[in-house]
Amino acid sequence: MADDEEKKRKQAETDRKRAEVRARLEEASKAKKAKKGFMTPDRKKKLRLLLRKKAAEELKKEQERKAAERRRIIEERCGKPKNVDDASEESLKRVLREYHNRITALEDQKFDLEYVVKKKDYEIADLNSQVNDLRGKFMKPTLKKVSKYENKFAKLQKKAAEFNFRNQLKQVKKKEFTLEEEDKEPKKSEKAEWQTKK
Repeated sequence: MADDEEKKRKQAETDRKRAEVRARLEEASKAKKAKKGFMTPDRKKKLRLLLRKKAAEELKKEQERKAAERRRIIEERCGKPKNVDDASEESLKRVLREYHNRITALEDQKFDLEYVVKKKDYEIADLNSQVNDLRGKFMKPTLKKVSKYENKFAKLQKKAAEFNFRNQLKQVKKKEFTLEEEDKEPKKSEKAEWQTKK
C-alpha cells in the first residue's frame, strides 16, 4: 500500500507540474495574441496617415528654410535693390558706379577662383599619376575612335589584293573566238620588222 500511495503522490505531483506548464504556455500565447492584436488594420492606417502628415510638414519646413536661406544669401551678395524711379541724375550715376565697381570686383574674384580651381585640378592629376607610378599602375591612354566602315574598306582591299582574278578565268581556245584578220597575223616564229631592227 505504501507503494500505491507513493505512486499516487508522484502522479499527482507530475500532473500538478504539467498543469503549471500548460498554464504558463497559455498565458504566453495570450500575451502574444494581445500584442499582435494591438496593431489592428485601422490603427495601422491611422499611423500611416500620421506619418505622412508629419513627413509632409517636415518637407514643407525644410523648403521654407531653404527658401529663407536662399533669400538671405541673395541679399548678402547682391544687396537690397535701390529705388531709382524718383532718383536724380547724380544719384543714378552714383548707383551705377557702385554696381560697376561691384561687378568688376566679382569678376576679379571669379577669375582668381577659376585659376585656383585649375591649379588644384592640375595638382590632383599630378599626384594621382605619381601614386599610380609608385603602385606600378599606369594610366591607359584614351583610344581613338575609328569608323567601322574604314576598317571594312581596308579589309576588302586586303582581300582583293590576295585574290587573283587571273587564276579564276577559264582557258579558251583562241581559234574559236578570233576574227579572220587576226588569223592573218604573222606567226610567232616570224618576227615583225621593228623587232628585228636594232
